[in-house]
Amino acid sequence: MIDDLPAARGAAGLRRDLGSFAYGPAAVDWEERVDLDALRRAREQRVRQVLEASAADALLVWKDENVRYLTGLRAQIISGKSSVLNGCLLLEGREPILLCSGGDLARVEVGMPWIEEFHAIPIQEADGLIGGTVEGTILPLLRGAGVERGRLAIDQAPLSTIAHLRRLAPELELEDGDALMLAARRIKFREEIALMEEAGAIAEAVTQTAIDAVAPGVRECEVVAEAMHTLYRLGGEMPHVATPFVASGEHMSPPTRLSTDKVIREGDLVFIDIGAMWNGYYSDIARTTICGEPSRRQQEVYTAVYDSLQAGTEAMRVGNTNDDVAAAVRGAAGKLGLEDRFVSLFIGHGVGIGTNEPPYIGESLEGDDTVILERGMTFALEPLIWVDGVRGGGGVRLEDTIMVDSDGGRPLSRTAFELRLLL
Repeated sequence: MIDDLPAARGAAGLRRDLGSFAYGPAAVDWEERVDLDALRRAREQRVRQVLEASAADALLVWKDENVRYLTGLRAQIISGKSSVLNGCLLLEGREPILLCSGGDLARVEVGMPWIEEFHAIPIQEADGLIGGTVEGTILPLLRGAGVERGRLAIDQAPLSTIAHLRRLAPELELEDGDALMLAARRIKFREEIALMEEAGAIAEAVTQTAIDAVAPGVRECEVVAEAMHTLYRLGGEMPHVATPFVASGEHMSPPTRLSTDKVIREGDLVFIDIGAMWNGYYSDIARTTICGEPSRRQQEVYTAVYDSLQAGTEAMRVGNTNDDVAAAVRGAAGKLGLEDRFVSLFIGHGVGIGTNEPPYIGESLEGDDTVILERGMTFALEPLIWVDGVRGGGGVRLEDTIMVDSDGGRPLSRTAFELRLLL
C-alpha cells in the first residue's frame, strides 16, 4: 500500500491516496498535491543519514540525477555532458552547496532561493579549468569544513579531477559516493511515487500518440516526431532515452535500438520505447503494436512476452529477490518454448530520478548482485524476445514501470496492450 511508504513530511494533512494516481502537472489551490520543497528536504535528509552511516566526511556529486536529488536543479543538459556541467557538495551542518555551470548561474540566483550558496564553475573537461575548480572552489570549501584531511565520497568525475584532488590535497581520502546516493534513492517517498505516476501519465500519452501514428508508408522517424510533440506539449522534460526507440519489422530481429528512416509496412511489428521525464522523475514504458494483421508466429512471440511481463510483475513482491523475478519472467516464456530467445541484456532495471540504475533484474553478465525486494523500490520490467526469419519481424518488448508492494508489483503505467497480438 502507498500508505506504508515514507512521506516527505508528517502524515497529518496528507491525502491517504497521495501517489495512487496522477493528479496533474500544475499547481492548484483546490487540491493538495506534492509539496516539492518538503520532498527536496526529505531527500537531502535521507542522503545525510546515509552519509553519516558511512566512513565519509563529505559528499561531492556530479551526476545530473544526484545533483537534482539534492538541490532540485533542472539543468540545461548538453548532450553527452551530463556529468561535467554541475556539481553539489554536501558538508555537515551546511546547506547543499551548488557548483553551477555559468549559463545557469543567474537563473539559480533568481529562481532557487533555497540554494544558500552557489559557485560558478566551467565545464569540467579542460584540465586547466578542472584544476582551477579544484584549487579555487572545492578545496577552500573542504578546508573551511575541516575535511581537507578527511574522507570525501565522490560519485563521478573526470580522472583529471581525481588527479588534481590527490595532488593538491594528498591527505584527502577518496571513496565511492555513487553507492551512497543509490542507497539513498532506492526506496521512494510517497511523493516520489506520485511524481512517477504523473510522468507515467505523460509517457502513456506519448506512447499512444506513437501507436496511433503507425500506418503503412509512415517512417519510424515520423512516429517519433509525433510522439515527441506530445511529450513537449504536455510539459515533459525529456524522453527516457535520448535516442527514442521506434523499430519496425525486421528492425526488431535483432532489435535496432533507435529510430531510422525505414518505412513501416503492412504486417510489421512496431516497437515503441520513448517514456517521459517530469519534475526529475522518469516513467519507462514500452509497447509493441502491429501494422495490419499479425501472423501466428508474431502472436506467439507477443504472448510469450506479455505472459512474462505479467509473471514478473506478480513476482515483484516484498521479500522476493530480483532473481525470483527473472526466474518468473523466463519461466513464463518457457511455456511457449522461447525462454532462450531473450535479448542479451537485463530484463529489468531500477528507475526513478535516474533513467536506469541498479538493482537489475536478469542481468546475465558476471558480478550482478542478488537483492531482496522492499516496498517502495521501483523498476522498469522490460522482457524482450526476438526470433529471426519472421516476415514483418519477430521481435517484441513490453515494458511497465512497477513499484514493489506486499502483494506483488503495482504498475505505475497503464497503456493498453495489443489484443490482436495475444493468442
